[in-house]
Amino acid sequence: MIKRSSEQCIRNLLRGFPVVTLTGPRQSGKSTLAKALFAERPYASLEDPDLRQKAHDDPRSFLGRFPDGAVLDEVQRCPELLSYLQTMVDNDHRLGLFILTGSQQFGLMSGITQSLAGRTAFVELLPFSVSELANAGKLPASSDSMLLSGGYPPLYDRDVTPSAWFGAYTAAYIERDVRQILKIQELETFQRFVRLCAGRTGQLLNLSSLATECGITHNTAKAWISVMEASYLVYLLRPHHANFNKRLVKMPKLYFYDSGLAAWLLGIRTEEQMVNHPLRGSLFETFIISELLKSRFNRGERSNLYFWRDSNGNEVDLIVEQGASLMPIEIKSGKTLVRDSFAGLEKWCKLAAQNVVNPTLIYGGTDLYSHNGLRVMGWEHVGEVQL
Repeated sequence: MIKRSSEQCIRNLLRGFPVVTLTGPRQSGKSTLAKALFAERPYASLEDPDLRQKAHDDPRSFLGRFPDGAVLDEVQRCPELLSYLQTMVDNDHRLGLFILTGSQQFGLMSGITQSLAGRTAFVELLPFSVSELANAGKLPASSDSMLLSGGYPPLYDRDVTPSAWFGAYTAAYIERDVRQILKIQELETFQRFVRLCAGRTGQLLNLSSLATECGITHNTAKAWISVMEASYLVYLLRPHHANFNKRLVKMPKLYFYDSGLAAWLLGIRTEEQMVNHPLRGSLFETFIISELLKSRFNRGERSNLYFWRDSNGNEVDLIVEQGASLMPIEIKSGKTLVRDSFAGLEKWCKLAAQNVVNPTLIYGGTDLYSHNGLRVMGWEHVGEVQL
């Protein structure tokens, strides 16, 4: 098992809460990590129809099987269990009793907000990070290979190609989960919508344009994006509010959590295709932003990432809030930097003046150095960025 960066954070939280809840996309390693942390405790998956029926029919008896706690997997499949779990942990008073996992924020979060508020801590577990793969000696040799594979654990512990695995993943999980939540009848239309979103990763989210191109209403497009967010397929990066006397863009930017999935949806199957694809830059940006989100989530913290763009087209890819200070990050997919590569970052630093801290440029090369007060980091070093 590849050691997860969030392991120590979860162990610390188990000392302060009776329940810790792991959320994240399907196949991101939640069950594996939970079972490793609670190796001595029982494990029950509510994906199992028989177990789920028992939990639904007699929740008290079901939980009574675990007097010293357990791992309860995919608890969003039986949300009524959470109220009984609340009573159990309130009467027990011990900490670190249960680890819950779930892959859908809609069902999971609504149930926990009502039943386990104040009793559970949350950790969002995304697929493997660059740091985790590097520590395990499994980091892909090139940035193009990394973009193509993404970070989903099965791609690193099975003899399967990204093309084959993502095809099965999309059919088995994405389409099924969406059907459960939205009761979509025209699945082909939704599949087209997801692919159109992949073609817009790294771009401003224009719901009207998406809806028109897909042949659906604006409200349907908005609902489908919400479900993709809840299923940890896409992430909406919000614009930063600091305007520096400039008129700002107000729309969020759309990113996939995993570059490999986005690449597969775009029809990219080989490294050669990746190198020459017109959206390679957007996929690289998607990959870096996902890596920075993983750094936050693995510490049990929420995102503090934004982007900045004014009406004149001036832009910085990322603004990281650090108290009263702002850390700008520019992302360049090329392996070679030129003078103009630093122009946007330098211009923003002049606008922000004393608010700036640690301006950073992350690029597709491998070097690590300083340039006129700016940090320059190759893609392999992205885990070293302090957020």
